[in-house]
Amino acid sequence: MPRTKILLAGESWVSAATHYKGFDQFGSVTFHLGAEPLVAALADSEFELVYMPAHEAVQAFPFTLEGLDEYGAVILSDIGSNSLLLPQEVWLHGRTMPNRLRLMRDWTHKGGGLVMVGGYFSFQGIDGRARWHRTPVEEALPVECLPYDDRVEMPEGMKAEILAAEHPILAGLGTDWPHLLGANEVVARTRPGVEVLARIPAEQGGHPLLIAGTFGEGRSVAWTSDIGPHWLPTTFSNWPGYATLWRNVLAWVTGGR
Repeated sequence: MPRTKILLAGESWVSAATHYKGFDQFGSVTFHLGAEPLVAALADSEFELVYMPAHEAVQAFPFTLEGLDEYGAVILSDIGSNSLLLPQEVWLHGRTMPNRLRLMRDWTHKGGGLVMVGGYFSFQGIDGRARWHRTPVEEALPVECLPYDDRVEMPEGMKAEILAAEHPILAGLGTDWPHLLGANEVVARTRPGVEVLARIPAEQGGHPLLIAGTFGEGRSVAWTSDIGPHWLPTTFSNWPGYATLWRNVLAWVTGGR
């Protein structure tokens, strides 16, 4: 039986460092991938993960509905809206190109599955630079983004408060999850079909953590913490429930097709 293709866009970055050693100095550049825990969790599943790092997504992310139709779901994780709004044709050559944020909204509405995962460049992000607020993609999500820096850093740790243990996404997970260290603050939509499945405890803000909803014929999910460190520690990604959670999320969000 063929596996369902899932497109993950984002979860990569490049770090540049300058090293000083007395009189001398030199520079180094390091490339990082942040979704290895998810890759491992889906390795033997019914889902085939196509991992498109952020710098590749600028040009390689589909420009047509037909291109998106190759996938059962799209996961946006730690990638700002500019990466999909400003391909080289627009940014360097001043040419018109399809608006891929509108395409994702329309694709979800006609039956696609859309997932946004938290991070410094998810939802509104650090210093508000992710810029998903008031975009077509936000319309398809079960949450509204804040118009400013939305990070909630919790170095003391936070355990999810489960609100809808009977939902298929939470099947087999119980209610005692490992600690998380942060999330993006969002506002759950009040439209029909949207449900907050888990939240941050009230004493730490009570913000939505895992939200699922329908959008037209499609479905969307927001997970406001991370796929991996630092907000999602290795104690969480090594927890057997991590793989179960993501397989459940993808099974549910692709169920509209």
